[in-house]
Amino acid sequence: VQLQASGGGSVQVGGSLTLSCVASGKPFRLIDMGWYRRTPGSQRELVADVQDDGNTNYVDDVKGRFTISRDNAKNTLYLQMNSLKPEDTAVYYCASKAPGYTSYNYWGQGTLVTVSS
Repeated sequence: VQLQASGGGSVQVGGSLTLSCVASGKPFRLIDMGWYRRTPGSQRELVADVQDDGNTNYVDDVKGRFTISRDNAKNTLYLQMNSLKPEDTAVYYCASKAPGYTSYNYWGQGTLVTVSS
């Protein structure tokens, strides 16, 4: 699976951004998709994911602010990020895995999100 992420940028506190990730190589509707992020000095953490059946999961500190969605017709994953905080500053990665697998094993190149006050 090849993943191409885009949409990062610089915003002020309280602003919004939408990340996109286009996937190719496998039938998009049959794979789980997720967004991870990593800040300097920390490990990559799962932000949100959406399974092939549409079920979603979010890390607690983005619930109510971020929305993950997928458009199977466009082979595209989205992350709508609202009410951004400085602590959301990170490199965001999209990832994919086959349903039933524990770990995400395909990764996009990352896109930088910077939130400034």
